Amino acid sequence: MASAAGDTYGTDGAYPAKQIAHAPLNGDSGPTPKPQPYPVPVMTNPQPAHIEPFNESHTLDDLHTFVQRYPRLFVLTGAGISTDSGIPGYRDDNGEWKRSPPITLQEFLGTAAMRRRYWARSMVGWPVVADAQPNAAHTALARLEAAGHVPTLVTQNVDGLHQRAGSREVIELHGGIDGVTCLDCGMQHSRASIQQTLEADNPTLLNVTAETAADGDAHLEWHDLDTFRIPACTNCGGLLKPAVVFFGESVPCERVEAASHALDVADAVLVVGSSLMVYSGYRFCVWAQKQGKPIVAINLGRTRADPLLSLKIAAPCADTLTALAGRLALD
Repeated sequence: MASAAGDTYGTDGAYPAKQIAHAPLNGDSGPTPKPQPYPVPVMTNPQPAHIEPFNESHTLDDLHTFVQRYPRLFVLTGAGISTDSGIPGYRDDNGEWKRSPPITLQEFLGTAAMRRRYWARSMVGWPVVADAQPNAAHTALARLEAAGHVPTLVTQNVDGLHQRAGSREVIELHGGIDGVTCLDCGMQHSRASIQQTLEADNPTLLNVTAETAADGDAHLEWHDLDTFRIPACTNCGGLLKPAVVFFGESVPCERVEAASHALDVADAVLVVGSSLMVYSGYRFCVWAQKQGKPIVAINLGRTRADPLLSLKIAAPCADTLTALAGRLALD
């Protein structure tokens, strides 16, 4: 399997949308590989339907047949699966940013002004993520796990909704928004306790509302934040950072290795609600293609992996996964 050395979350996200699917990748040596014919495993009850290469018009029947043929799925989810829970996604249907890109690790560590910006926006936006409930798509994937179709689920989301829906084997590629780490002493804090401190120290923002992104980042560009008080570690007074992988930050190697192993033992890949515009998620499609494993996506809008897909369902995640889980339960 390819190495994760030197990989960072989002470092290749600046490619123009029309070039993304074909641009050289961080750590890759050339253009996006072309989809190759994939082997069909021997089945006790072979299905007569043949799945053609990527076509936007594929139906639920095709998806059902796909999962019957490839029963052990490596599932990769993105922000699109949580939009029905009231958590907005980052990108539009063309894979472009809906607003300014997320703060980078370098910006967060670089100046107190950028940390004030981050924590002020998080104070306003975090409750949207914290109060969100799993939707039917999360529940359907938990059902598929219980039925043996999803040995491991890899998510790019930080909202924790898969676990709350009942999924047990979850790899949070980018961490979880419910935790905060002290960069000086290593003490772990709950995000809820940090919210209490933020609200007590910054009452002027208590009644502010703003558009919020999938990581709880609220759009507060017009606010004067010079007097905003950022939280400090209660143990040592040190610098606090949310327990998430920032844009431009390396994904921990142990998470990539665990996900890589899950891919190795899977029959196929199912992408749900992700444009795959950053390499931290897209690489699994590249690796699957190199192993000859087919890839299916459920997503409204284009994905960076469109040239690699064997099957795509351009439909809402919740409706599609609920229907799929219902059909598979009858098999």
